[in-house]
Amino acid sequence: MLQIRDLTFDAWGRRFFEKASAAIPPGAKVGVVGRNGVGKSTLFSLILGKLQAGGDDEISLPKTARVASVDQEHPATPVCLLDTVLEADAERHGLLTRLETAAPEEMGEIWSRLIEIDADAAPSRAAEILVGLGFSQDDLARPMAEFSGGWRMRVALAAALFAEPDLLLLDEPTNFLDLEGALWLEARLRKYPHTALIISHDRELLNASCTHILHLANRRMELYTGGYDAFEKARAEKLRLLEATRTKQEAERAHLQSFIDRFKAKASKAAQAQSRVKRLEKMQRIELPPEERVAPFTLPSPQRPLAPPLIRLERASVGYGGAPVLRRLNLRMDVDDRIGLLGVNGAGKSTFAKMIAGALKVSEGELHRDGKMRVGWFHQHQIEAMDPDDTPLIIVRRAMPDASESSRRSRLAQWGLPFEKQETRVEDLSGGERARLLLNLVAMEAPHVLILDEPTNHLDIDSRRALLDALNDYTGAVILITHDRSLMELVADRLWLAADGTVQPFEGDMDDYARFVIERARAAGSRPRQVVEEAPPPAAAATPGPSPSRPAGPQKSKSTLRHAAEKAERRMAQLAADLAHLDAELVEAARKDAGRLPDLTRRRQAAADALAAAETDWMAAEEALAEMA
Repeated sequence: MLQIRDLTFDAWGRRFFEKASAAIPPGAKVGVVGRNGVGKSTLFSLILGKLQAGGDDEISLPKTARVASVDQEHPATPVCLLDTVLEADAERHGLLTRLETAAPEEMGEIWSRLIEIDADAAPSRAAEILVGLGFSQDDLARPMAEFSGGWRMRVALAAALFAEPDLLLLDEPTNFLDLEGALWLEARLRKYPHTALIISHDRELLNASCTHILHLANRRMELYTGGYDAFEKARAEKLRLLEATRTKQEAERAHLQSFIDRFKAKASKAAQAQSRVKRLEKMQRIELPPEERVAPFTLPSPQRPLAPPLIRLERASVGYGGAPVLRRLNLRMDVDDRIGLLGVNGAGKSTFAKMIAGALKVSEGELHRDGKMRVGWFHQHQIEAMDPDDTPLIIVRRAMPDASESSRRSRLAQWGLPFEKQETRVEDLSGGERARLLLNLVAMEAPHVLILDEPTNHLDIDSRRALLDALNDYTGAVILITHDRSLMELVADRLWLAADGTVQPFEGDMDDYARFVIERARAAGSRPRQVVEEAPPPAAAATPGPSPSRPAGPQKSKSTLRHAAEKAERRMAQLAADLAHLDAELVEAARKDAGRLPDLTRRRQAAADALAAAETDWMAAEEALAEMA
């Protein structure tokens, strides 16, 4: 389908590719991976003809191939959303336009072709794509001008998927999607009938949707079969074999050089020595690719954990002055909770995060939180709001006013911003560098709670792994909002769902939720609009996952129950240790400081109550596991 032969390309004072080659087979779904700045987007521009390589035959496609990309938002036109996507099928749109003015003798031919391309099913197919990407049925009739830039980016993606070009180029398509949209896109790309190249740092999407991985590194490219996990294993094995071969070569070189040094002066051995000299000169050195170091994230843990719970919500409502966005909130978060917050865009996830961060006050009910609790809050608007004329050094000076200049520079270097980047203007930093700076800044004061709203949008896969490692080492509580399913699965041990104006625990794992999202989009997109509006909520449909209107859903999976049992057991051990410590303090206070007894007694009672609750959770999980055995 796509042939790249000995591609060499220089631009902006650097070389991106040097004699790079790859052959993309027809129908392949290829994940394009590599470090930030290696040339992935540049490769797309070369394929699209926006940039020109040295030779005409370096990149070749079939002459009739239709190529499309999603590189900018759709214009804000007065055309309605559904018609905008339908127009992306140029042949269907052209046939329908011709039909309006065609002569009677032409109409039969036009109708025959419309039937052949299944034109009648196009509105249903377009609606399914739009609903899958997060639009409601009511949105389909709204003009494009009413949608924000982020939503118009989704329209551009929907139009490209609907048009089904022979070669589809997607550059970080999940960056402007929520988790639900990303899950739907994974399933859609698996079924895409033609060839697709997808630049992505989303491991789950690369594993679930891709048949091949195109790895860009050291100005070359190499195609691997399978998803990202298979690529990592194959590349690690290749490097291992390369290292072993290099070691053998170096031993042979040393042996040849030793013979030459020993016998080159002896006439009887001169011929043999000269032969080895020639052999040594012809031997090409095996060079290992340079090691790609990833700077770690620094997420310091709170030195003194607060007494549980960190946060308790009782019949709480929150909003922006008018009708509450979220109501009937009855939730509790403990000191070691890792909460994954699910829900479509507009369901109230950001509102919930603002409330926990203290940026919004509850309008009804109660929110109980420790006055000493520190919150670190990262969200995408922080990146957009950065002053383009600031530099990392100026920003860290404000954050560390009493520190020395060398301490500030050392801190930035620890965060992955070397000396040459520290006085670079923000507008000239990459998205990944800005995200790194802000993520480390919000965690600098060792918060008790970290709220991370789409923290991985600008991070490559290795940086995402570094963030995961840092989160696993961090001992405080975490609220995670992300479209990165892999990060959600590896960090969150509890799932909460924002839907229908509230937030409730979601009883199920990410596989349950993925199935529900896909089935919901299929059901909503395939029904006529008037039927959908009059139909009962999704809970009444035959879907395998739980409904947003009833987050409790079906039976928990075995892995979720096992995880809950293990977490409860760890909690019991910690609380038992806390009780032993408090008992010792009570004995000491009874002897030396009776004024501390009331406070210690209250703390001991709270710990005992928490231990009883943990034991109840553990017993319930173990009993459920026993029933499933």
